[in-house]
Amino acid sequence: MSQTRHAVSVSLGSSKRDKRVTVKFKDTPVIIERIGTDGDAEAARRLFRELDGKVDAFGTGGVDLYIIVDGKKYPLRAAHKLVADVRQTPVVDGQGLKHTLERRVFELAAPQLREKPHFRRVFMPLALDRIGLAEAIDEVADEIIFGDFMVGLGLPLPIRGLKAYKRVLKTMLPIVGFFPLSMLFYGSDGVEFEPKYEAYWAQSDLIAGDFMFMKKYMPPKYMEGKFVISNTTTDENVSFLKEHGVRTLLTTTPRYDGRSFGTNMMEAALTAYAGKGRPLTREELNALIDELDLRPTVLHLNP
Repeated sequence: MSQTRHAVSVSLGSSKRDKRVTVKFKDTPVIIERIGTDGDAEAARRLFRELDGKVDAFGTGGVDLYIIVDGKKYPLRAAHKLVADVRQTPVVDGQGLKHTLERRVFELAAPQLREKPHFRRVFMPLALDRIGLAEAIDEVADEIIFGDFMVGLGLPLPIRGLKAYKRVLKTMLPIVGFFPLSMLFYGSDGVEFEPKYEAYWAQSDLIAGDFMFMKKYMPPKYMEGKFVISNTTTDENVSFLKEHGVRTLLTTTPRYDGRSFGTNMMEAALTAYAGKGRPLTREELNALIDELDLRPTVLHLNP
């Protein structure tokens, strides 16, 4: 058996969602550990500094270091301050998996799906950091509505279609890159619950995006029969969706011990396993996805 590797996601999110499990990638045990700081940016920065050189890879949870659109990186400067003191341990934010694992989500989930999916209308409440997923969905959907302005900024401005959405991002991201952390991180525990823009939820047959952000604005009465693609879901989250009639839940990362971890955590785990001491390229990530047979999880909650 190979030496145990250790990957840690330091998250701005709630410590109530902390989790530590050990998984095996081939014959290598990898400790996957998520540590939340309840929105305390200084605590997160301190953890990164204290654990630097003591673990094999870091993930940044709750905020991205970059947004990538059509191959161009747009840095989020406030997020970079969190890892400014890291000198030895490689740091990833999940963007690598969002443009590989999530971009291939329907291909990888095909053995678990009962039929090739096709969606009439899709609502992505917040897609800013999930362009790969949006591109995958665009191939199997008649229409996608992006709600970033609505649920992110409180402006009643839906964006229709992936091309239009990318045009908006390319205009806005040079400005968004200078936003303070308070505008980039959307909450530490997800307990806030304020359903909004219910018509878009009601009229869509697929809802996709980050679960904590999704749940905050989700109108449960309109979730019956929906297909949901999300991540970072606990057993409690799955029960919530099942109770409110969601037909199928697809989590873009595998589930371990009842939990689907964020892409930053899983990318950190793969980075630790590879042992190269640096973030992996998309080509390397795709190769590992195939080598380790990493697949999304499909749960038929109310078939």
